[in-house]
Amino acid sequence: MQGLKLGVAAAALAMLVAGCSEGDGAATYEMEAVTGPSPFHGIHGITVTRDGKILAGSVVGRAIYEVDRETGETRIFEGPPEGMADDLEEGPDGTLAWTAFLDGKVYARKPDGTLLTLAEGLPGLNSLAWTDDGRLFATQVFLGDALYELDPSGANPPRKIMEGMGGLNGFDFGPDGKLYGPIWFKKQAARVDVDAGTLEVIAEGFATPAAANFNSKGELHIVDTEAGHVYRVDIETGEKTLLAEVEPAIDNLAFDGEDNLYITNMADNAVIAIDTATGAAETIVSGPLAVAGDIEISGGTLYIADLFSIRKFDIESGQVSEMARVWSSNIDYPLSISANGNTIAVAALTAGAVQTFDQASEESLGLHHEFTTPADALVLEDGSVIVSEYARGAVVRVDGDDWSNRTDLASGLEGPAMLKLDGKGGIYVTEHAGGRITRIDLETGEATALVEGLDAPEGFDIAPDGRIVVAEVGARRITAIDIDSGKQTVLKDSLPIGFEAPESVPSIFIPTGVAVAENGDIYFSSDVDVRIYRLRKEG
Repeated sequence: MQGLKLGVAAAALAMLVAGCSEGDGAATYEMEAVTGPSPFHGIHGITVTRDGKILAGSVVGRAIYEVDRETGETRIFEGPPEGMADDLEEGPDGTLAWTAFLDGKVYARKPDGTLLTLAEGLPGLNSLAWTDDGRLFATQVFLGDALYELDPSGANPPRKIMEGMGGLNGFDFGPDGKLYGPIWFKKQAARVDVDAGTLEVIAEGFATPAAANFNSKGELHIVDTEAGHVYRVDIETGEKTLLAEVEPAIDNLAFDGEDNLYITNMADNAVIAIDTATGAAETIVSGPLAVAGDIEISGGTLYIADLFSIRKFDIESGQVSEMARVWSSNIDYPLSISANGNTIAVAALTAGAVQTFDQASEESLGLHHEFTTPADALVLEDGSVIVSEYARGAVVRVDGDDWSNRTDLASGLEGPAMLKLDGKGGIYVTEHAGGRITRIDLETGEATALVEGLDAPEGFDIAPDGRIVVAEVGARRITAIDIDSGKQTVLKDSLPIGFEAPESVPSIFIPTGVAVAENGDIYFSSDVDVRIYRLRKEG
């Protein structure tokens, strides 16, 4: 590590690591869940099979789930890692195909159980649909912009039909044999002749159209993720009829064999039944959190970076509320969060974005992109912003008045992750890949390793007694560290943290957050259970 020197405290800690345990005279902690369970790790595509199974896909959860229509109970239908599904649909012979968005693959499970890989090396594979005679088509969206025909046998590579459509998202084939779907970035709906390779706009004026599907009557239905609207669209005239309105962040839709309509909502981790006659929306299953990332306590509120929203947990009442959500608010998939003074900062690891908010008004102060895998962000008293760029191994200082003015404060770090002020003119940063906690001087940029030998450290906080309380995600434990004496104490182990990341993303993936309340209670986020837990001293 360039510019990094081993501090005296680190040497003392290194001698103590082997002997530190929960039993070394430490208090024992009782663990309790403070938020309710969530059924998924985020939800996207949905389909209903011919035998009536409701299947929903998750990218982050890398799984396909089966949802019971009557009880709302869920179970994993296709697990990680192959189960990652942004969209999924059953073919005429019973083959289930799905898109693994981050992995750039399309998988297919044959009726006899055989698993095939139909496409790979195409990041952003997002949507797919079968024709009645068994042809299969898929598109890249966000990480690409192209339409392909796939060989359902997996023997031949994908054939590119067209590109540059503007984000042809969740689509379906109509009774005329043409493909119909939304053009995400152009706020349109289009008809595609897959044999001629032509595209024709049929409807406009959407906010952000996400997916389209036909019922058995040949009527086209489109969901608008930004508006939270469900429309029926006349494919001849383009006339839109609003059928239902729900919270924004709709991702997909599907009809069953009796023309019952189901939609998914990313922010609410929900499957919702829509009555197309009355517009009534019935939530079949949902969760208080979608993808629980980093957390921060400010006052009596625990803030949660929930990927599709920013949520608040009232510590006294136990109620979960919402500060912002994707599409209804201008946010970009936050996974970490911090609060300092009257400013909240969030970082979006996969979106390369950092955003700040006025804490009192909850109004955005600006959303800024072009960071390299920002793992965390922290606003300083002078208005500048410190950002940890995980993949680049750097901690960056950003001019709060000119976000294009970015200077490396420290570099040569190994997976710099979560940040905290040390109250002495510096910051602490966990180095996830390096297994250490490092102090960086805010004036000089000098980096000093304070703690070595940690197992994938992520979120941390400074407890009222001055100790650093950190999640060692690789060891599935929370450890308290006395910087002055070098003593480490495992407070709780065998924790539900450490959800495995795909190879295509940074290994920190969904950061585990840690926050310590004034009374010493320790809160942490579970990327395994999608919940917030509290550790309390027993006795």
